[in-house]
This record gives sequence, C-alpha cells and structure tokens, in this order.
Amino acid sequence: MFMNLAFYVPILVLLLALIALSVRILREYERGVIFTLGRFTGVKGPGLILIIPVVQQMVRVDQRTAVFDVPSQDVISRDNVSVKVNAVIYFRVIDPERSVIQVENFRQATSELAQTTLRSVLGKHDLDEMLSERDKLNIDIQEILDAQTDAWGIKVANVEIKHIDLNESMVRVIARQAEAERERRAKVINAEGEEQAAQKLLDAARTLAQQPEAMQLRYLSTLAVIGAQNNSTVVFPFPTDLAGALARWAQKQ
Repeated sequence: MFMNLAFYVPILVLLLALIALSVRILREYERGVIFTLGRFTGVKGPGLILIIPVVQQMVRVDQRTAVFDVPSQDVISRDNVSVKVNAVIYFRVIDPERSVIQVENFRQATSELAQTTLRSVLGKHDLDEMLSERDKLNIDIQEILDAQTDAWGIKVANVEIKHIDLNESMVRVIARQAEAERERRAKVINAEGEEQAAQKLLDAARTLAQQPEAMQLRYLSTLAVIGAQNNSTVVFPFPTDLAGALARWAQKQ
C-alpha cells in the first residue's frame, strides 16, 4: 500500500502542476494571443482558458483605452518661430493579433510615431494657426496617426495639443501685435461710424429738400430745445442761397 502511495503521489503532484500551468484567467478587457510551437494559432478570452504547457505560450493584450503624454517637442513653425509643444494621445488595441505580431512594442512605437508626427504637422503651419486653429491641428494629427498605426491593430481615438510655450521675447511681440490690432479695429469702427453718420445726414438733407416746410418745423423744434435750457441766446439760420444772391448783387454793383 505504501508503495502504491509512493507511486501515485508524484504523479498526482505532477498533474496538479500541469493543471496550474495550463489555467489562465483573462479579465474582460484582456485578450490572449496564443502561439503553438512558435506559430500563431488564435486569440482567446476573456474568462478561463487552458493552454498546453511548454507547447503553447500566451501573450496578454490590454484592450482598454490608453493615455500617452507626448513630451515637449521643439518645433519651428512655417514662419520660423521656435516653440515647444506637448500633447496627449488616446489610443486602444482593436486587433490583438497584429499588435503582437506586426510590431515589437506597440506602445513605444506609437509614442515615437506621435512625436515625429507632431513635429511634422505643426512645422507646416504658422504660429497664428497653431494658436487659433488648435482643433483643426488635433484632427490632422489624429488622422495621420490613425492611418499609420492601423497596420499594428491600434486605433488612435483622439489627440489633444496641451501647451504651446513661447519664449518671453516672442510673447512681448505678440502682445504688441495684439495691441496694434485692437487699435486698428478701433479706428475702423470709428471710420465706419463716421461713414454711417454722414450717410444719415445726407438722407436727412434729401428728405428736407423734398419738403421745404420740414426745414421750418426742424428750426422751430431746435429753438424749443434751446429755450428749455434757460438760455437767452437765440440762433437764426442764415440761408446759404440768400448769401449767394447777395454776393452776386455785390459783384454787379
């Protein structure tokens, strides 16, 4: 009996060890890429899966959305302005097979690609476009990254430019430019106001010319306003046509 136990116990321990090595538990967001004798044989998960020890190997792949912070990149804009730009990228694995087989380390590869793409895209735009059209630049970078990482089974969901840092001298230049722009707008608004006022005066003169009696009513209305202010001064309009007639009479004399 003791000899039977001595024979079966090692076998039982070996079987338990093989079962322990064979059992894998994958979470809901994980997938297992299975290789049998080095050859790809499928993707399994989530839940409880079994593999053959030594013969099969499994690589876990996390399919949750990952966030990667792109370090600050030195970028020279199209108008030769040096800036530092950093961004954040949101991506996830949509094809575990390609993310393991097609690229050695998809996280590092996506990171390096994001840095070079950020410098390349921003270098094609002026500084004003970087500051005012950030949403458009985000979309351009996201589309380029998504197209290039598709072969790796990666989906780039979103790209956001976080900061655009300028040196102090450039900040002063931009401040002066903004001040000059505000002054220009103020002058334009003032000129437009003068133009509109002149047009209204011209319309009023045409209206009064059509009805000469309206000029007398306007004169009486003006006298009423002057008299209401406790003012003893009375202003009488001198018609310009009378002045012209007197000038012609003086020349004839």
